[in-house]
Amino acid sequence: QVQLVESGGGLVQAGGSLRLSCAASGSTFSNYAMGWFRQAPGKEREFVAGIGWTGDTKIYGDSMKGRFTISRDNAKNTVYLQMNSLKSEDTAVYCCAARYRYARFSPAEYDYWGQGTQVTVSS
Repeated sequence: QVQLVESGGGLVQAGGSLRLSCAASGSTFSNYAMGWFRQAPGKEREFVAGIGWTGDTKIYGDSMKGRFTISRDNAKNTVYLQMNSLKSEDTAVYCCAARYRYARFSPAEYDYWGQGTQVTVSS
């Protein structure tokens, strides 16, 4: 079992930056790939970024490439999402998720989920 708690969301102006954190507990964090997903009202859950268990492999959703960076600190059992050049369309609830070893694009392939943190970008 893995428990995940996100933090760092808030209100930011367009063009600004935020860093989200996801703290994990309950199991060996370094065995798990981590993903970030987001969901806006009335829309389906969208893949944002993923990082493999070693941190060597990183994958991103198309609209996030070049603006968002995922990273992890296994000593702190935490994964981060640095979001730059934020746009109003980035407004959503952002959730982190965990699965064994390898990151995937589909939310169906993740086993553990956090409750999410709200990100609101004002234009």
